[in-house]
Amino acid sequence: MPNPPDQRPDPLTIPPSGDAPAQLFVVIHGESAEPGQMLDLVAAIRQAFPQAVIVQPYGPFGPHDARRWIAQATPDAQAYVGLIADAAAALAGEITAWQRQHGLSGEQTALAGFSEGAAVALEAVCSVPRLAGRALLFSTRFASLPDTAPQTATLHLLHGAADRVAPVDQARQVHARLAELQGDVTLDIASSVGHDLHPALIRQAITRLQTCVPLRSWESAQGEAPSLRIDEYSADDPQDGEVPDPGTLH
Repeated sequence: MPNPPDQRPDPLTIPPSGDAPAQLFVVIHGESAEPGQMLDLVAAIRQAFPQAVIVQPYGPFGPHDARRWIAQATPDAQAYVGLIADAAAALAGEITAWQRQHGLSGEQTALAGFSEGAAVALEAVCSVPRLAGRALLFSTRFASLPDTAPQTATLHLLHGAADRVAPVDQARQVHARLAELQGDVTLDIASSVGHDLHPALIRQAITRLQTCVPLRSWESAQGEAPSLRIDEYSADDPQDGEVPDPGTLH
């Protein structure tokens, strides 16, 4: 029997190709949407990480195909900060339960959020220690600049230069703030891309997961971190279509 329109649907789960998952991906849709919005990203994750279990929760508020992560549809800026914090706390509890269910740690967990989902993911990973090892934050609409940076997670900001819903300057500000707090953060900006899960951003996200050495690992091995953690490129560049061979989160 289908869920009533106002009842939160169960998360969508894609099992790993093997018997036991090696990673957990939690993919978080944007506002007024549902997990289908993230289909292309999920397909790319599945191809690159076949041994991962992928969980796609629905936002807890709104009708079936227009779910939100916060209780109010149009809050003012001050209320939005608190609502995002509440949503992040609730989501973190669910992520912890999925980790226990599948026998996986925070280091083996990656969050991937779009728009409002990215705001919730950022708040969760910054406020709950060791919740995740990576976070992919697309077309970010953040509630406020972080007060703390996660010490055991690498954050990847991915943004379109032509985004008019969440202007790219927001991502630049968050990147600068997290770097100031000595967080491990990258920023990728694709030209001619708006508020969209563009294929160029998805490709770059997979590349970041498979090739970006976390600063904590680099510093432990080399004693000095690499300086390049921000990249701007053309979304139409053919070389952006190249995807590395399947790898691991770390």
